[in-house]
Amino acid sequence: MGVCVQRFRALPGGAELLEERYPPFQPDVDQLEQLPQGSLGHAYAGMIRKLNYDPDFFRPRDTSTDALWLTQRIATTHDIHHVIGGFNTQPAGESGVLAITAIQIGFPAYVLLNLLASFKAVRLKPTELEAISHGIAHGNRIGLQATPLVTQKWEEGWEKPLHQWRQELGVIVANHPEISADYS
Repeated sequence: MGVCVQRFRALPGGAELLEERYPPFQPDVDQLEQLPQGSLGHAYAGMIRKLNYDPDFFRPRDTSTDALWLTQRIATTHDIHHVIGGFNTQPAGESGVLAITAIQIGFPAYVLLNLLASFKAVRLKPTELEAISHGIAHGNRIGLQATPLVTQKWEEGWEKPLHQWRQELGVIVANHPEISADYS
């Protein structure tokens, strides 16, 4: 995890986020639903409601060390990466989102999960290999080409149109039936 923290710290804005322990992500889904359609906040709230997720699932935890803060931040903003990248929450779409963070900072858990997803597809569910591969490949592409998603202060731009976020970050939306979703 130390290398991951170093990689995060080296990203533009990463060191500042760590030093200030940028506040834990606690979205008010009811409030986000009121934002204009097409905004990041409205799309995020739509995803949470559509999938019947508990918006309080990622309640604040101990963030006293760099590793704990980064782990908390990655976990709590993960679903925003689904929205930004246009990935569904099926195994292949999930692998795509994990690949973004794995490429951008080498988050160990996500590297391992994608390795296991690929292995599982090869050994146990070969019919899923192509979809998992598409998800990881597209996530890797975003991870390599886009501005780091892990350093974004999403909470300060909920009202910004989703297409504008994507354009500014250089994110090309997933456009494959087995990995894509539209939350707008």
